[in-house]
Amino acid sequence: MCSHLCTYDYDKAVNFSKYKTYQYFGDMDTGLSELDTKRLLDALDQKLQATGFVISENPDFLIDIKTTEFRNQQRETVGVGVGGGGGNVGGGISIGLPIGQSKMTKQIIFDFVDASNKQLFWQANSEASFNPKAEPIKREERFAAIVEKVFKTFPPKTK
Repeated sequence: MCSHLCTYDYDKAVNFSKYKTYQYFGDMDTGLSELDTKRLLDALDQKLQATGFVISENPDFLIDIKTTEFRNQQRETVGVGVGGGGGNVGGGISIGLPIGQSKMTKQIIFDFVDASNKQLFWQANSEASFNPKAEPIKREERFAAIVEKVFKTFPPKTK
């Protein structure tokens, strides 16, 4: 399974059962390449349509997606000590050397906005490691895994 963090927030006063159709914002800038945007939207369409939602030119809600990426700093270090002594003299040197390389992390934010009143009613934030040099099939699988996890509990069960 996909190892990443997901957080959700939503307007608990919203009746999610009224939302049946969706569309993407026309001026959406995902922050991804054109090919990765297509991979992400294809995965999202498959998931939403499998859940019963229909893409429409007259939608109940609009979807906006934004991404940022950053490198995680490696925290592990190795201490190398050198010391010597003779008589009453002693000394030491300690050097921290980072192990490995930092990892690329993508943060993807999904905003669902009511089409009639333009109010945000649901948001998910996903942070996942991402290999920018991955082959296309691996990138596709990664986006599908992220979407599957993010939308596992959408729509939320409200009371």
